[in-house]
Amino acid sequence: MCSFLFIRSTACLTSPVNYRGLISSFYSRDFSKMTSEAHLITPEERTQALQGLQSMGWTEVTARDAIYKEFAFKTFNQAFGFMTRVALQAEKMNHHPEWFNVYNKVQITLTTHDCGKLTKKDVKLAQFIEKAVTS
Repeated sequence: MCSFLFIRSTACLTSPVNYRGLISSFYSRDFSKMTSEAHLITPEERTQALQGLQSMGWTEVTARDAIYKEFAFKTFNQAFGFMTRVALQAEKMNHHPEWFNVYNKVQITLTTHDCGKLTKKDVKLAQFIEKAVTS
């Protein structure tokens, strides 16, 4: 039975689809670390960015080094449309928000998980979100 499992595992790894997936996940993990380091924010940039975002209603989650905002829409369809626009941009950026939706409300928390702090990616996504909420 053990040899069967070993042979089966080897067969799975050598199939083109799984092999590409294995390589892809390996490189994307290394790449994500490099990109988060490239997006680190200086104290001056952080202060300036947070002032702008706070003026739009974002709050700091200091225990997590994150930012948070709640949005309210007239209908579920409007909330879902907003989430769809944000999801498409987040996928392009490879930077996904933590969010929670009930009917017409959407709560969003942004932080860069692979480095455990706020980065330029969070600021950029928050700025996009502000544009998406009005479109």
